[in-house]
Amino acid sequence: MTVVSRLLDEAPATRRGYAWGYLDEPSKREVRRALLKAVCIPGHQVPFASREMPVARGWGSGGLQITLSVIQPDDTLKVIDQGDDSSMNAQALRQLVAETTGVATTTDVNLATVVQTRHRVPEDDLGEGQVLVFQVPIADPLRVIDPRPSVTRRMHSEGDYAGVWLYLYEDTARLGQSSFAHSYPVEVEGGYVMSPSPIPRWDVPRLDDAPFLALYGAGREAVVYAVPPHTRVAPLSFDDRPFQRERFDRPCRRCGSSVSYLDEQFVAGELVLVCSDTDWCRRRQGAS
Repeated sequence: MTVVSRLLDEAPATRRGYAWGYLDEPSKREVRRALLKAVCIPGHQVPFASREMPVARGWGSGGLQITLSVIQPDDTLKVIDQGDDSSMNAQALRQLVAETTGVATTTDVNLATVVQTRHRVPEDDLGEGQVLVFQVPIADPLRVIDPRPSVTRRMHSEGDYAGVWLYLYEDTARLGQSSFAHSYPVEVEGGYVMSPSPIPRWDVPRLDDAPFLALYGAGREAVVYAVPPHTRVAPLSFDDRPFQRERFDRPCRRCGSSVSYLDEQFVAGELVLVCSDTDWCRRRQGAS
């Protein structure tokens, strides 16, 4: 299914007393129209009328509206929260989508056509035709420069990102590196500077020339934006201070991986590193 056809197609009308996919069809059409514009202007924040959802704003309402608007009956859904399929947030969102659409669900990203994520890119490489939907708490990377939307909109329109560069420079001069542990600002196709959502720096290079469609939804801020397949996404960096991902001093305690993003956890009273992507870790353990 092409990007455009997915955003233009309409889903069945009803299921179990709800509109198919919980939202009414006019609401889903508006989300898809905003997403079409976002795909045409990569990185640009497109406003939309964010609806009230049965989850609190800040807990994935923006991403949920996108997922419910673009998912189709033959799709297979995966939902992760910080890489984990079994967290309360991931399970609640997965159940809501499944109950109001009847689509199949999975924990294996290789079987999924739509992946809704909170702050991670799955460790497995996503491919053509897959959609990665990001939950976004703060959409505008210029928020650290000025909290006023009227000012940041003007700065985006003028391509005025001097404040972000200055912020990065002061970080580097003071700390020797950037203090952006997540939401590292990126430049999309040499144009807009965009927040890739609060993903770790580990995931940022994986957005560049990616074959999948990335859709970002901020329900509280009522904006969506997108990165279409095979789009150039470059983290802001200085020539003499290249962008650096996180580095870990030991592998995953469970599967032994040294090529994945790791989280700290207490196991039997000991602080250890384990894979953030729980399904990736389980499959590696099963293969060993």
